[in-house]
Amino acid sequence: MKFFVDTADIDEIKELAATGLLDGVTTNPSLIAKSGKEFIPLIKEICDVVDGPVSAEVAATDYATMRKEAEVLRKIADHVAVKVPLTPDGLKVCKELSDEGTMVNVTLCFSPAQALLAAKAGAAFISPFVGRLDDISSDGLSLIGDIVTIYDNYPDFHTEVLVASVRSPMHIVESAKMGADVMTGPASVIKQLYNHPLTDKGLAAFVEDWKKTGQSIL
Repeated sequence: MKFFVDTADIDEIKELAATGLLDGVTTNPSLIAKSGKEFIPLIKEICDVVDGPVSAEVAATDYATMRKEAEVLRKIADHVAVKVPLTPDGLKVCKELSDEGTMVNVTLCFSPAQALLAAKAGAAFISPFVGRLDDISSDGLSLIGDIVTIYDNYPDFHTEVLVASVRSPMHIVESAKMGADVMTGPASVIKQLYNHPLTDKGLAAFVEDWKKTGQSIL
């Protein structure tokens, strides 16, 4: 499973990139607004830090304007994935960009039917929102399983399942068990993957026992 971080905070991105565990970045208008920075220069900066796909989302909702915005975004760097909404106009843009060799991330997916349409439009990534489905008492993870099953039935589909709206390590692990290709989540959730009380307990015991030897490696 590839690990993307869902943030526009350049410091968080640099910190995770230094671990070697980061495969890409996803952003959206809300994250850009939170950063307080200029959109285009920020995406350029992120692309300089991360070699993998960097999702940059269009702001428009109509076809003509989305297409113009996409032209600007995909010129930032070869590894920019233009992010479009799962709407008729968004999928039209997706089809055209994909045919021209540009990565497209189709976002705001909430059903297997929508995911099927995105794959047929040639999307590089489909972003089903697990956490937001959980928020309305629906089973977000079941959507991941359904999409993976559908895509596996059709070898001609090359769309990667990018699990979005990740709220906990459970979302990541369960999605990985289902065979999802990518997950994107906040840096705070990714860091939670390190945590286990038995790791902390074992390390504390090792440190204490080492002190008793009176030795030093350095």
